[in-house]
Order: sequence, then structure tokens, then C-alpha cells
Amino acid sequence: MDNTASIRLESFELEIADIMEADLASLHALSLAVGWPHRPQDWTTVLSLGRGIVARDSIGRVLGSAMRFDHDPHFATVGMVITSPRLQAQGAGRTMMEHILEGIGDRRLGLNATRQARQLYTSLGFQREATVYQCQGEAVVPPGPDRSVEGSLVHLPSAPWDEIVALDARGYGALRHRTLDALRPLSAGTALVRDGRVVAYALCRPFGRGHVVGPVVAATDCDAIAVMRPHVESHAGTFLRIDTRQKGGAFAQFVLSCGMTIFDTVTSMSLNGRWTSLHPEAGEPMVYGLATQALS
Repeated sequence: MDNTASIRLESFELEIADIMEADLASLHALSLAVGWPHRPQDWTTVLSLGRGIVARDSIGRVLGSAMRFDHDPHFATVGMVITSPRLQAQGAGRTMMEHILEGIGDRRLGLNATRQARQLYTSLGFQREATVYQCQGEAVVPPGPDRSVEGSLVHLPSAPWDEIVALDARGYGALRHRTLDALRPLSAGTALVRDGRVVAYALCRPFGRGHVVGPVVAATDCDAIAVMRPHVESHAGTFLRIDTRQKGGAFAQFVLSCGMTIFDTVTSMSLNGRWTSLHPEAGEPMVYGLATQALS
């Protein structure tokens, strides 16, 4: 990925530079300009996990960004693709994406596209897979727990981390231990243990306007609810968010009952092979809650 180049647009020229050359305040201002809730701390997390580029004008103002997160040798995600309102009609997004995709070969790629960006990603060969529902609001204490759920809840740091990482890899379809290791010290966590093994887990951490629950990985709606419930209870009366691909069913209904209504949607898309799994084989885990829309 070549991080040094220039783009000549209709009225001005932009420089492409490594994202690590940009200061945190400029990146934060860029995301604020398009209404994204990321705090400087949230930017620090994604910068520690990926690599990327920024587009700067002649006086050094950051007007665009794009990042790639290499989870394993066979899979990566693209995120933090932002173009300022000044650039959105100038075609700079395509140029930045072409830089990000350099050298990708046949590696599978996933991303979550805003409505404004879907056409661009489609033109680059990405295929639509699923809708992500950004659910958020002031959390309310959820209905009583389902007494039929078997197993015991274990909280971090007591929960067996290696088992959580292994379960996540099965549900996510790639080993993203670097991401999970970075989120671990920032998060409260719950794991559901049944017959001596972890069958579901959920993390919750500060993000944006409040807290976000994610990742959430489980094999059934009931198990996903069981590991999410303690985080909702802990944050009742405060702003809470979850990004999920679950449109209906018990889990989606639970999220709604907790005061988190659908605020926005994005579209999960893939290149070089399918990414998401909404209907795994019986007993196999799946992602109920994303880590973030960038990291997924």
C-alpha cells in the first residue's frame, strides 16, 4: 500500500500521506465533520490496530481517511473511510480506496458501507451481504432472565480468555486476536460457560456518546441475550449502543426492549469471497454484535 501520492481534483490538489503522520485532533475533527461519534480515544484504538492513509490539502488540513485492518493472512477489513463534505463530490474516496486495496491480491475483504458509499464499493467489486442495524438509546433494565438458559456466567478477568478468542474465531470466520487483545483492557466482559466450555461471550466498553456492547458471539439468541444482559443492567439510564445484523427474532426483540432502537443502518459488503454468516450450522457460533463498524 503506497502511502505517498497526490490527487489533482477540479479545484485543488491533495496529498496522500500515511495516517500516522496526522495528529489525533485532525482525525477527530474529520470524523466530527461527518457526524461520526468517535472520541479521540476511539481513534487511538483503531490506529493501534490498522494502517491507512489520509488526504491533506496544500496547507495540511486532513480532508479524508481510509484504513485497513489485517486480521489474519487471509482476511482483512476496511474502515474509517471518511471524506469531508468538501470532497464527497470530487471522487477522492475512490482514489483513497485504490490505495487501501493495493497489494490485496485474493485476500478476502469485508467492510460496512454507509448509504453514501455503497455505490463506490459496488463499483470496486464488493458484493452486498447483510444489513447492520445501529441500535442505541438510553438503556432500560431488561425483562427478567430466561431461567431455561443452562450454564453459568463468568466475568472478566476470570473468564478463560483463550477459549473466548477461539470461540470468536469460529463465529467471526477469522482469527482476530489482536483486536480482542486491544479491546480486553478497555472492556467489561461476560462469558457463558456450559459443560466446562465457553459457548458465548460479550464485551462492553466506552465508545462515542456512552458505551457499546460488542463483540457479542453466541450460537443461539438465548445465549447471546444471557451474556449481553449484565451489560445492559450495568448501564441502565445511560447511553448504550449495539451494532447487530439481527433484524428479527428473540435477540433483536431483546435489544429493542432494552431501549435501544434503530438509529441508522449500514451494509456489510465483501470482496473475494463471503464474509458474514447469519445462518451457521446448528451449534456453531455467529456474531450477534460487532466490535465496531470499522473493525466489525
